[in-house]
Amino acid sequence: MALPRALIVVPPTRRRKSRWRRGASCSSRTGATYAVGTGHGLFSRSQVGLRQITGPVRTLVDVTNDDPNFPQQSPEPRPSEPQGPPAWRPYTAGPQLFPTPPPARKPKRRLAFAGSVVAASLLVGGAAGVGGAAVFSALDDGPAGTSGSSSVQTAKVVDTPSTTAADGSVEAVAQEVLPSVVKIDVSGSQGSGSGSGIIMSSDGQILTNNHVVALAGDGGSLTVSFNDGTKASATVLGTDPLTDTALIQAQGVSGLTPATLGKSSDLKVGEGVVAIGSPLGLESTVTSGIVSALNRPVDVGATSEQSDATAVYPAIQTDAAINPGNSGGALVDLNGHVVGINASIATAGSSSGGESGSIGLGFAIPMDEVLPIVEQMAKGETPTHAQLGVQVSQVGVSTDGQQQPGAQVSDGAQIQKVGDGSAAAGAGLQAGDVITKVDDTLITDPDALVATIRSYRPGDQVTVTYTRDGQTETAQMTLDSDAATATS
Repeated sequence: MALPRALIVVPPTRRRKSRWRRGASCSSRTGATYAVGTGHGLFSRSQVGLRQITGPVRTLVDVTNDDPNFPQQSPEPRPSEPQGPPAWRPYTAGPQLFPTPPPARKPKRRLAFAGSVVAASLLVGGAAGVGGAAVFSALDDGPAGTSGSSSVQTAKVVDTPSTTAADGSVEAVAQEVLPSVVKIDVSGSQGSGSGSGIIMSSDGQILTNNHVVALAGDGGSLTVSFNDGTKASATVLGTDPLTDTALIQAQGVSGLTPATLGKSSDLKVGEGVVAIGSPLGLESTVTSGIVSALNRPVDVGATSEQSDATAVYPAIQTDAAINPGNSGGALVDLNGHVVGINASIATAGSSSGGESGSIGLGFAIPMDEVLPIVEQMAKGETPTHAQLGVQVSQVGVSTDGQQQPGAQVSDGAQIQKVGDGSAAAGAGLQAGDVITKVDDTLITDPDALVATIRSYRPGDQVTVTYTRDGQTETAQMTLDSDAATATS
């Protein structure tokens, strides 16, 4: 029997063009951070970085879904329109911001996470509606009072046998790593929010993202919540905007469980991974998936108000669910080894105009790239990075966006300027050359070159493949250090 149409409720939806969103907030009011992207495709060089807003601004995003003092509203239905392919834009996956609310409207007060609760309720309500219709149909199909048996059986309650988690299972990984992952609550003059972190030492050194601690600014506060329910205040030991990493020190703690670190270079596409953190402030959350891709160039722009440095890294791409608040948390292989720091996601946006969550495109900073930076920050040193000593642009486009004909290839990073005394100058590279490969890594655009070079350390030797006047050439060089210009 067909289900009664009236019992199947489908909430109205409004399709919007998909877009990259990244940032630490679902609000653009005072204290929020947001970003826009204007490029073509997944990782355009023209992505604009995160910017902190220091004064009241016009609302760019519907903040009612996450504000405790705004009622939840369903979008009005609109006629569907043909949609082109989604133009993705990335945004950092945390921290989850809680901006200072306006005066309360008591009759309509809701919890901060009401948006998430409403979304879940829609799913549960929809399932209950269909289930109810199915039961109604089944009862209506046969004559009343008929039964195949005169006895009545009831559900039994039995003990669930305890089992030991199998090695390599998500359960085993969670049991091992959860004590080493924390929630970080951040408060500053620009607002408040939360992110995640990874315990690096038993005395309280914790690794997280720069964009998580940046909200605290000068004079802000950091509070760490551990897996056992205890809390401690923390201070910043060092930050590195170029890799979007930071190291903080929890105060007055000892006997913590440091994470076991693995080599991200050992990862294989298709390998199982687990993401652990505090999405939307929900601490000790575990999700799982696979490594979807490796060395994915991700440009998340500037990660703090204090620096214009652009964070570009060769990311681990995963379909494990990562959401705002996961930033700084652990991406773990099935051996229980931390191989990356969850940092950003791609999202299709939402019909209400606010942040939406995971669509299976999450990105983590490889641990191999982070460890040397962490060691420098732990010593109080300014982090340093490898550099080639060139300014580059898209092939056929100058740094000011003007067309620049004459290139013989379509993919790569075209050199616009070579720094005096740089590694590139010493190897004979010239303006107009198009870099297409570094060692065995293909270079398809400027972001790919920046991400690849940053995966090396100063003093490393590399072989650069480039084209000049249609001819392919190679050059070996020792990478420079940005120590003279690095900022912490």
